[in-house]
Amino acid sequence: MKSAYIHIPFCKKKCLYCDFNSFDNKNELIDNYIDALVKEINSYDIKDLYTIYIGGGTPSYIDEKHISKILSLLPTAEEITIEINPGTITYEKLLEYKKAGINRVSIGLQVADDNILKIIGRIHTLSEFEDAYNLVRKAGFKNINVDLMFGLPTQTLENFKQSVEYLINLNPEHISAYSLILHNDIFKDLPSDEEERDMYHYLIKRLKEVGYIHYEISNFAKEGYESKHNITYWKQQEYYGFGAGASSYLDGKRYTNVADIKKYIDLINGKEDVKILEEVQNDEIKINEYMMLGLRLVDGINIEETNEKFNLNILEKYNDKLKKLENIGLIKIDSNIYLTEKGLDLANIVWEEFV
Repeated sequence: MKSAYIHIPFCKKKCLYCDFNSFDNKNELIDNYIDALVKEINSYDIKDLYTIYIGGGTPSYIDEKHISKILSLLPTAEEITIEINPGTITYEKLLEYKKAGINRVSIGLQVADDNILKIIGRIHTLSEFEDAYNLVRKAGFKNINVDLMFGLPTQTLENFKQSVEYLINLNPEHISAYSLILHNDIFKDLPSDEEERDMYHYLIKRLKEVGYIHYEISNFAKEGYESKHNITYWKQQEYYGFGAGASSYLDGKRYTNVADIKKYIDLINGKEDVKILEEVQNDEIKINEYMMLGLRLVDGINIEETNEKFNLNILEKYNDKLKKLENIGLIKIDSNIYLTEKGLDLANIVWEEFV
């Protein structure tokens, strides 16, 4: 069973660190974009779906009627997530989301510090985030993810600990935590690599103490609340991508939609294909990618399942690579192949072996 990702590229204000396909000055295109998105979805005969993820951009920025319209075109799914940002949400919107079938909400916090929030260009204060979080709870959502970042300008380990404790007190079902990835040099006073690693190690230790399962490099969940949608990516399962810049993985082929919003709308209305074929996977590419994606998961890759899936002996195929990575302490091998604590820090070195 496939999943679906739906991209809403509109924002109230684009965050300074953001490199996603999102825009804060395209409001005049929203209605035409939704019409085009509807046409793209309707061009597929989708009978069933496992998960749906509505991301952006800021999906909560646009009128809730658009979200309801999109979901009405798709079969119901086990997990339906929408990303929201404080400053773009109301209680009425949340009730409409629930009515439309959404059962998981992902809220961007990033850091529990008003000064740093301002530095990185967030549109909300900590108090406004908390108001939004409480509204989501009031609307009856029992599966909430909160995004957290570390390695931010002026951020110290002590400051980061305060953000972690703040989240623990809120008690969301899921926490995603990412280090700042720089795409330009606009930020100053950044923590050192060592300080950033200390933040990551503290996060792992502290969340484990209070009952969160560290199930993927950047993701932590209460038992049973792991992100089903993201796991489909890491397990190399198939998914549709709808909207400008969205990616799809279908029949061993990877596609990326045209990213420019206006071009996306024009192509759809001209009945032309918006999908750009990026890669046709042969068996070798597929197994390499499976290894790379699977090694993001803390439990790693099950050897027996992988052997059956690809009809080969994975330990023989990657004997030299696996021995090398094991000898330098980046992976362990038993019934699974998985990253060590050192490997979590140096995961890029592991993944590069399978590129």
